[in-house]
Amino acid sequence: MENREEVVTIIKPITRWEVLNLRQIFAFKDLLWALGLRDIKLRYRQTALGVIWVVLQPLMAAAIFTLVFNYIAKIEGPPGIPYFVFSFAGMLGWNLFSQTLTKSAGSLVQNSSLVSKVFFPKTIVPLSAIFASLVDFAVAFVLLLAMLPFFHVGITWQFLLLPVWVLLLLMSAMGLGLYCSALMVNYRDVQYILPVFVQMLQYASPVAYSLDKVPARFQTLISLNPLTGILEGLRWSVLGTDTLNLTAVAYSTIVIVVTFVLGALLFGRAERRFADVI
Repeated sequence: MENREEVVTIIKPITRWEVLNLRQIFAFKDLLWALGLRDIKLRYRQTALGVIWVVLQPLMAAAIFTLVFNYIAKIEGPPGIPYFVFSFAGMLGWNLFSQTLTKSAGSLVQNSSLVSKVFFPKTIVPLSAIFASLVDFAVAFVLLLAMLPFFHVGITWQFLLLPVWVLLLLMSAMGLGLYCSALMVNYRDVQYILPVFVQMLQYASPVAYSLDKVPARFQTLISLNPLTGILEGLRWSVLGTDTLNLTAVAYSTIVIVVTFVLGALLFGRAERRFADVI
C-alpha cells in the first residue's frame, strides 16, 4: 500500500506586520486581479456614455475653476501655460487620489460577504480599488496629452518623473484608505464623514491654484498638506513648469510613506476582527 501524505493547511491570525507581506499578496494575485476587473466593469455597466464620464468630470471641473479662479478671481497659471490646462492637470492628480481613497475606504463593507466567508489577505480588497482609479487616470491623461500641442505646451525631460508622483498619490490614498476601511467596519459614520473631509481637502490642496499664488502668510499652512508637494510635482512633470519646491516634495514624501505604513499597520491590527463585526 502506498503511503499518502496529508496536506494540512493551518490558518493563523496575521500579525500587524504581515499586512505588508508582498509575497502573501502575490500568492492571491488572481483574486486581486478579479476584484479590480470587476470594479472596472461595474463602473461602466449600463451607462449611456460609458468611459466618456471619465473625461467629462475633470473637463467640467477645469472649466468651472477657469471661470471662478481665472476670470473672476484673476488667478493666473504659470507663464506660458493656459489656466485651463493647468487646472485640468491638477484635477487629474486630485481625482486619482480622491477616487482611490473613497473606493478603498468603502471596499470592505461593500464586500462583506466575501470578507466574512473566505480566507485571503484582506488587504487585497482595498488594494483592488487602484485598478479602476488608474484606468480613469489613464483615459483622462490621454486627453491631456492631446491638449498640450493644441495649447502649444511642450513635453520636457521632467515628464519621465511622472510615475513617481502617481505612485506617491496612490500611496497617500491607500494609507488613508486602509485605515478608513478598517474603521468603517466598526463605525459606519465614516462613510458620511469621508466625503466632507475629501471636499475640504480639495480646497486645501493646490488643485486650482499653485503654491506661489497663495498669500505668504498662508503658504506654510498649505504646505503642511502632504498633497501640496506631490500635486505641484505632477504639474511640474507634465507641463514643464520652471520651479519645483524640493523642500515641499521631501516633506510630502516622508509624510506619505509614514501615513502608508501606519495605515497598513492599523489595518493589520484590526483585520482579525473583521469577520466578527462586519
